[in-house]
Amino acid sequence: MTQGTQNAVPAMSEIAREAGILLMDYFRKHVVIEYKGDADLVTVADRSSEKLIRERIRSQFPTHDVLGEEEGLVDTGSEYRWYVDPLDGTTNFAHGFPVFCVSMALEHRGKRVGGVVYDPTRDEMFAAEQGGGAYLNQQRIQVSKTATLPECLVATGFPSHKRHKNPNIFFYHHITLRTHGVRRAGSAALDLCYVAAGRLDGFWEFNLNSWDTAAGVLIVQEAGGTVTRFDGGAFEINSRETLASNGIVHPALMREFEQIIAARGLEPLPALGK
Repeated sequence: MTQGTQNAVPAMSEIAREAGILLMDYFRKHVVIEYKGDADLVTVADRSSEKLIRERIRSQFPTHDVLGEEEGLVDTGSEYRWYVDPLDGTTNFAHGFPVFCVSMALEHRGKRVGGVVYDPTRDEMFAAEQGGGAYLNQQRIQVSKTATLPECLVATGFPSHKRHKNPNIFFYHHITLRTHGVRRAGSAALDLCYVAAGRLDGFWEFNLNSWDTAAGVLIVQEAGGTVTRFDGGAFEINSRETLASNGIVHPALMREFEQIIAARGLEPLPALGK
């Protein structure tokens, strides 16, 4: 890592773990749900977690900027920027479904140099630093070796609002018929980490935010995986398309996406009752 960020990942891990403990306390109490939009959930847990994270960053890295899901960007022009999702999987959390996490990444001069994703329900800490590999609870992880789509287990996600306007249902229908299965667990950050750990062979989603992907994408890349846009173009932090895989099946997934976008080879929806 660059000078000045040598201890960032250990510090990040400690902060994420502390935030995860806080989230679990709220999770057990079944906190009240609020709405930011038509169906965009937010809870007191989101705000409390982000407040804690920002306070810890400010204390340990006072010159760094922070972009968080709930409070937005504090931009002082620093060459360091943190991407913080204090609770990825809010819908799951609000309904008592135990799939959610804390996601944090650090960027230096436009390049992500470290990231962690902490799942407090399983006490799993995924972490990576640029050029240093990816780890789960300090054990090295690598992407899977699955070589064909029919053997792949992949994942995707859908937005919490305006779902009827999202084209992903066509992708879901097409890909689920050509793989071993598609999972939709509700946390993009964890889905990316599961690709890194070989639990999933691929993941795709539309319109994710920078705080959703900053840590998970780095963890996939450091585990030997590939992350691009759907057409194979370079993934950027503000990319609206995220396609991650073990790398081996990446060309096959892109070919399927090309077919879907061109409306070729689509299976008709079956009639009810058949």
